[in-house]
Amino acid sequence: MVSHLYMRLPFEFLTHNPTGDCGPTFEQFALPGRARALQSPPHRALPVIFNFKQEKEKNMKATQTWKRSVLAMLCTAIVGVGLAMSLATFAKPMAKKDIVDTAVAAGQFKTLAAALQAAGLADTLKGKGPFTVFAPTDAAFAKLPAGTLENLLKPENKPKVVAILTYHVVAGDVTSAQVAKMDSAKTLNGQDVAIHTSMGKVMINDATVIKADIQCSNGVIHVIDTVLMPQ
Repeated sequence: MVSHLYMRLPFEFLTHNPTGDCGPTFEQFALPGRARALQSPPHRALPVIFNFKQEKEKNMKATQTWKRSVLAMLCTAIVGVGLAMSLATFAKPMAKKDIVDTAVAAGQFKTLAAALQAAGLADTLKGKGPFTVFAPTDAAFAKLPAGTLENLLKPENKPKVVAILTYHVVAGDVTSAQVAKMDSAKTLNGQDVAIHTSMGKVMINDATVIKADIQCSNGVIHVIDTVLMPQ
């Protein structure tokens, strides 16, 4: 009977004994039921229930949260690397092409490119340079008298084509700002071209510079609207 009563005593009563003993006294056991109730708070059993299902769900949720966090960090890192690579690509200046390749890529110098090939000057203008080329457009060549271009491109007229094309080339990298301050320039042909301004536009002989300073790896191109003819 005593053992049964001891097991039902509250935890506080068992651990705190004002008498200093290791356990309750006989008098404490012998107290009537009402007195025992007044001396110590009523016993409240603390339920200790380990719910394996709830713990499993909590662990699964924690794992899923961790996975989502890791995935989010990976996605952020990938996007950051991709953005950095894209910015680096745009920030990196594109390699310049040489004068001939630039003229071909522009699409408006097909006749000039064909003439350079016929004259054997394409390799020269692909060289180190630097060169300044006053480049006539296809429309400029179309302004020549009928049959002139076809006649010039014949193999027997190669010296004439060479003379005309070299008359469009000046040694050195001469920008439009420098050209505007000049009144003439010696060409690879050996002859000079006259330079002046008219109504705010730079003129090379009778040709107008319609676009200036196309930078190339071996020089610069100034686009003109008329083919230059040497004397």
